Amino acid sequence: MLKRIGILFILVLCAHMLSWGNSAVIIKSVYLDPGLGDADIFVPLEFLLEEVDKRTSDPLEQSDQVEGEGGQILLVAPSFSDWPAGSQDLRQAYPLPGEKEGYRILSIGRQIYVQGTDFRGLLYGIGYFLRKAVYAGTLQWEGASISTAPDKPVRGHQIGFRNTANSYDAWTPGQYEQYLRDMIVFGTNSIENTPSYGEQSPHFTLSRRRMNVELSRLSKKYRLDYWIWTPIEFDLRNREKAGAYLRRQEELYRALPRLDAVFIPGGDPGDNPPERVLPMMEQMARTLKKHHPEARLWLSLQGFSPQESQFVYDYLARQSPRWMGGLVAGPGSPPMAETRAALPEQYALRHYPDITHTVRCQYPNWWWDPAYNFTLGREPINPQPRRYRNIVRHTEEYTDGFITYSDGMHDDLNKMIWSQLGWDKATDPGDLVKDYANYFLDSHMADRIADALFALEQNWDGAVKYNGSVTGTLRLWQTVSRDRELDNTGNEWRWNMYLLRAYYDALVRKRFIYEEKLEQQANAVMQKSKELGSAAVIDSVKGILNRAESYVEHDPWKDRIYSLADELFREIGYQSSVPLYRAKNPERSAILDFVDRPLNNRWWIESEFERISGWTESRKVERLVQVGSWETPGKGSFYDDVGNVYKSPHVVKLQAPDNDPLFELSDNPGFDWWEEGYSKARLSWMSSMRWPVMQYRGLDPGARYIIRLTGVGEFYTYADGQPLEAVTERKETGEIIELDVPRTLTRDGTLRLTWQNKDERHLNWRQHSRLNEIWLIKEAL
Repeated sequence: MLKRIGILFILVLCAHMLSWGNSAVIIKSVYLDPGLGDADIFVPLEFLLEEVDKRTSDPLEQSDQVEGEGGQILLVAPSFSDWPAGSQDLRQAYPLPGEKEGYRILSIGRQIYVQGTDFRGLLYGIGYFLRKAVYAGTLQWEGASISTAPDKPVRGHQIGFRNTANSYDAWTPGQYEQYLRDMIVFGTNSIENTPSYGEQSPHFTLSRRRMNVELSRLSKKYRLDYWIWTPIEFDLRNREKAGAYLRRQEELYRALPRLDAVFIPGGDPGDNPPERVLPMMEQMARTLKKHHPEARLWLSLQGFSPQESQFVYDYLARQSPRWMGGLVAGPGSPPMAETRAALPEQYALRHYPDITHTVRCQYPNWWWDPAYNFTLGREPINPQPRRYRNIVRHTEEYTDGFITYSDGMHDDLNKMIWSQLGWDKATDPGDLVKDYANYFLDSHMADRIADALFALEQNWDGAVKYNGSVTGTLRLWQTVSRDRELDNTGNEWRWNMYLLRAYYDALVRKRFIYEEKLEQQANAVMQKSKELGSAAVIDSVKGILNRAESYVEHDPWKDRIYSLADELFREIGYQSSVPLYRAKNPERSAILDFVDRPLNNRWWIESEFERISGWTESRKVERLVQVGSWETPGKGSFYDDVGNVYKSPHVVKLQAPDNDPLFELSDNPGFDWWEEGYSKARLSWMSSMRWPVMQYRGLDPGARYIIRLTGVGEFYTYADGQPLEAVTERKETGEIIELDVPRTLTRDGTLRLTWQNKDERHLNWRQHSRLNEIWLIKEAL
């Protein structure tokens, strides 16, 4: 027995030595297997040579022979047989996968063999080598052998050339090609364009028509699947518009060198029932087949009612159209488990995850502090590897892959995370982030940079006031930036992007802490209105609140934010401001336009001063006291800003994000967007929850309590499961509602409040009922 163990140990040790060779191998040359053929090798070779050249000072030389002494990377065909003597055990341990797109890398002495199952497999093998290599002036390899094939057949990202994007619309074909290469390194096999004929961008480098063709050409060059997203934004009963749409589609199909899939969203945008959409798709399929016989059409059920979704399922089961590739599960679609169960087996289900937005979206941030919502907004720089790993873990079993929704470079890391998890769902996010740091940022400091990227995600955990790591994250990025060696990739934009986020988060926290103190001081003054008089109080409060304007006026952090944003616009066309860089609108990553937005209720308080200017003195005083005491209802009473993680101590947070990333088991705060982000409404009225659970303890058993609340819509409140008076007349923002609590319910010193989850699917989401604030007021008997 001991002898067998000893022999096994020796075999494993030998395989390990064969795989690793002498610690770090310095790669000097590349060898091409003649069996690859000219058609299959030019693009992969160019890809490898150029990307290595960008990262080292010692370019790879192309060799026509296998070199045994110097380090060498060998690109070999699936049929390659001229293996080094003694490598059989290693080759058996790491066989060439039989699946499409698979590859293996064999480290044998000072030689690294890259062998793909097919053309894409060779590209992905080169990509693995590139992201695992060490760039230290020379190209070094310390990696082990590997044999791997992708879990999912569809792994892609929407990178549409349109005005809505915050950066893509400013790109040249060369920038697009570089980004395709970047994504290939992490396993992407599909891209999706948005080639509609809508609004033009002031940043376009080419006409939309020409760029549509260029993106198709690049997809053909790298043999990526090329998808197009083509919504139907008119009433299909209009025959004239339907005919024009079909003609534009044929014109587009004819012009594209490669086209693999046409995606029709059922909604967002679009408002036609499937009874009209599917016949239109049948006509599109006939046209598509003339120009791209293997291409397929895809449909999402976004915005469809349960009955309309069932119509689609029945149609597919009954008709089995060969032109249909499958269905797409996007925002506003039925649950993926339901669609997968109803979908005939021959059709695929593609996930359409929104990785670009933080609020008012498919996957909103979990309990995001409103201070970030009001400044960073819906489309900030958002590296979130932990969050998206959890979403993949909860959704991948139902799908055949994904093409993400992206509208800019701010979600760059998220794309790479999704691509690699689509390849291997078990991959550790820590390894993925380190690979990203190694390949794109700095090979020498990959571990520290990975920590800094995870720290940016952690900045958004919990209340910003209590998250002291925010300032630590900035210090980490400052230190890494100062210590890192000169980056040779030419990709400074990634450095600038994450450094900007670190500065921005830290500035938000510093401002919030200061401005909260100012509001507290202002509230204390307003509570003394009876003694001081309204005129003196208003003057004093204005002076207190106005101190915020000078607090960061010349702050070096703020100056650095502006300089980094300017560099990003020059580097990748990143549009972080409407007036400065002509972003499409303030919601589209225009974070500079909100860098000074008040993080307290200054605007609301000032608007209240204007509103009461014509009132009598007694009414002014009464309102000023009310405003100053808004969140401090008195001893024994309680206040919750229910959608604010910092001010909602009685809201029960039912699930942690790791357990419920899709919010299937618990509610999550939402944030309204009014007046392009510049609404002067009370901040608590712009954050909300639909149906929170409130838990109170330590109540006075002998006291009487009333519930006071603000919100929008109708409310059916339950106290310890007992229904209270229903509010059936729709309430609007800021209206105060009061409900009596039976004394019998608080005699045990506790109270649990819940609300009926009213079905409002027939309403636009902006009209849905939601709660903003809740007071539990102790009244004197």
